[in-house]
Amino acid sequence: MSNTKMLGEEQLLVERERLRAGGKRVGFTNGCFDLLHVGHTRYLHDARQLVDALIVGVNADASVRALKGPGRPVVPEDERAELLAALASVDYVVLFAERTAERIVGALRPDVSRGAITRSTRPRCPRRLWCKDMAGRFV
Repeated sequence: MSNTKMLGEEQLLVERERLRAGGKRVGFTNGCFDLLHVGHTRYLHDARQLVDALIVGVNADASVRALKGPGRPVVPEDERAELLAALASVDYVVLFAERTAERIVGALRPDVSRGAITRSTRPRCPRRLWCKDMAGRFV
């Protein structure tokens, strides 16, 4: 399925600049989203309320396997990305190969970065520290 919400990183960087030039606040969050459930949809809806456009980074299959074990992912990366792109609260979806999203967050420089609850509550969370350094907001 061709989906205008699913962009490669280079396309997304161009779109980020277009949004920034238009004065839009861009948010970023990420995850494996291997088994999409209502907690994910609520989390993404809440994240979207903070910004004009929400980018969701999706861990590629190899990074999900590294994080969750050999039996994962259950759902292939393209299908996970397509499911997320179908949500009204999600404006853009990008796959990334690394175990963490720090590199892509650094490239995109979002105005707001929303971390999963397990990471965001740690005071030394890498993304929390990155946002502080880059004058971004971590929630």
